[in-house]
Amino acid sequence: MVNEQQRDERHKARQQRLKEQVDARIAAAQEDRGLLIVITGDGKGKSTSGFGTVCRAVGHGLKAAVVQFIKGNWACGERNLLSSAGVEFHVMATGFTWETQDRQADTQAAQAVWQEAKRLLADPDIQLVLLDELTYMVAYDYLDLDEVLDALVHRPAMQHVVITGRGCHRALLELADTVSEVKNVKHGFDAGIKAQQGIDW
Repeated sequence: MVNEQQRDERHKARQQRLKEQVDARIAAAQEDRGLLIVITGDGKGKSTSGFGTVCRAVGHGLKAAVVQFIKGNWACGERNLLSSAGVEFHVMATGFTWETQDRQADTQAAQAVWQEAKRLLADPDIQLVLLDELTYMVAYDYLDLDEVLDALVHRPAMQHVVITGRGCHRALLELADTVSEVKNVKHGFDAGIKAQQGIDW
């Protein structure tokens, strides 16, 4: 029968092997450059995760900027907080496409805010850019995929970019360094619970 001391020794040995593996991976990861992170999938929390990264960056003294595609003029808790911390915001401000039902106006609005995004993606003083809901703009052909890829590839070497949104184009997934997929398991809205200020926006 295994006694408590033997169990503790086995645990310690397992953790030591794990530590050696982790230390080896850390030692092997020596490249230092800006990351391209994609957060996609059909679950809730993609933008929230992106804004969490912005908060983390700002908390460490990095200069960050946010470009919000699709989002409307309604109150945005993240913008309320981060604007006061010096984070630059550019918002498409047309709302959801099923509300506008105007492809031409949506395309013009997307193109206008994309010009600001391109400026940010060329600025070496901006260390993190969040392109919130960018994936829809590519999927709807409001933005040219090749132009988006070119701006990402030629951004400053140490600039980090986070892209959020459902249905991310495979070319963006392939270019990304880190890709996370948020899966929908349950959502309160499907059960008739309305969106909550401070939680959902």
